Amino acid sequence: MNNDFPIATALALAGLVAACAPAAQDDADTNEIVGPAPTATAAPAAAMSHAEWAGKWVGVEGMFVEITPSANGGYSLTMQSDLDTVGTYRGTDTESGIAFERGGQQLLLRAATGDETGLKYLAGKSNCLMVAEGEGYCRD
Repeated sequence: MNNDFPIATALALAGLVAACAPAAQDDADTNEIVGPAPTATAAPAAAMSHAEWAGKWVGVEGMFVEITPSANGGYSLTMQSDLDTVGTYRGTDTESGIAFERGGQQLLLRAATGDETGLKYLAGKSNCLMVAEGEGYCRD
């Protein structure tokens, strides 16, 4: 019997296995982003909504914010944020609240208590929204 046969067979099998394995370069060309598998409890970002905040919220000295959901999934925020400033701003959902731009500043309307607003008139209230200390709006 010829001793070269097992060596030739082993080399042929090794070549066949190597030919069937994907090349490392092919993996780099797929442009596929690999990350952890999504879990059943993870919510997509688009599912975040503050639509339950729709309606009018009242602040001090005539200040208010009226939140209206818009057709594109965002919000229209009509605000009187101080004695001289009344405006309507486009808002979008974020994990922490509704983001909007006013006067060139990026701001966030977020859930708060009356005490957190720092406004004496709103103290003790629990169903409130605020932009910053001194600017808050509540529902009774």
